Amino acid sequence: MFSYRHAFHAGSHADILKHLTLVHLVEYLQEKPGALTIVDTHAGAGIYSLIDGFASVSKEADGGIYRLMEYAASNPISEGIQNYLSLIQAENTADEMSIYPGSPFILARLLRPQDRLKLFELHPKEIDILRHNISELKQAKQIDVYAADSFSRLKGLLPPPSRRGLVLIDPSYEDKQDYRYLEAAMEEALQRFATGCYAIWYPVLSRRESADLPGRMKKIAALHKRSWLHTELRVENAPKERRLQASGMFIINPPWTLEKHLAESLPILVKALGQDVGAQYLLNSFEA
Repeated sequence: MFSYRHAFHAGSHADILKHLTLVHLVEYLQEKPGALTIVDTHAGAGIYSLIDGFASVSKEADGGIYRLMEYAASNPISEGIQNYLSLIQAENTADEMSIYPGSPFILARLLRPQDRLKLFELHPKEIDILRHNISELKQAKQIDVYAADSFSRLKGLLPPPSRRGLVLIDPSYEDKQDYRYLEAAMEEALQRFATGCYAIWYPVLSRRESADLPGRMKKIAALHKRSWLHTELRVENAPKERRLQASGMFIINPPWTLEKHLAESLPILVKALGQDVGAQYLLNSFEA
C-alpha cells in the first residue's frame, strides 16, 4: 500500500494533463468572489526535486515537463499551457528547471485570501514531508493537512460552508480496491454536494478496472443528472513497454469553458510530448 511515491512521476506527461486541467478549473471557479474550498485527496509530498531523489531515477520529467518547455521555447502554445508553465516556472530560477510543484503547491499558489485547501495523505513518510513543505508557504494558515483516508473522510467536508468546491481525486490505483473506493466516494459526494466540481485523474492501463472507469463514472453522473467531460492523453503506443503511456481526466460538473481550453491545448501536447505515431488525445463531454 505504501510503496507508491509520486516523486518517481513528478513532471511526467500525466502530471501535465492533470495540472493543466486543474489550473483552468481553479481559475474559472475563482471568477466569482465567493470563497472556494479545494480538496486534494492524495497530496503526496507537495513539491519535488527533478535533479535528485526518486525523480532523477525515473527521469519521467525528461519526456514530460522538460520536453514541453523545450517545445514551448520555439513553437506557439495555447494560453492554457502558458498559464500552466508560468506556475511551474515560478518555483524555479530563470536559468534552471529543477523543481516541479505537485498539485498541493499549484493549488496553494492559486489561493485567494478567502479560499481554503484541504490536503489528504496516508503515506507515513510523505505526510511528514508534506507538512513541512506546506509550513514554509505564506498560505499555510489557509491549508489543512490530514493524515487520513480521504475516501472515508471526504463526505465529512461536503458541502463546504460556501457551497463552492473543487475536489481532485488522484490515487495511485496500485491497490485495485481504489477503483471501488472511488466509486463509493463519488456516490456519497454527489448525494451530499451535487453541484461540486469533481476532477478524477486515472492511469490508462490494460487492466479491466482502468478501462471500465470512465464508463462507470458516466453512469454515476447520469444517475445524479450531472454533466461530465472526459479526456485522455496518450504519448506513445508501445504494448510491450511497462511505463505509463497514457492517462485521463474525468470531470463531473465541468465549467463550460473547459472543453474549449482542452481542445486548444491537447493537440499541442500531442505534438510536444508524442513519442511515436500512436500519440493522440481523446476529448468528449455530455451536458445534463
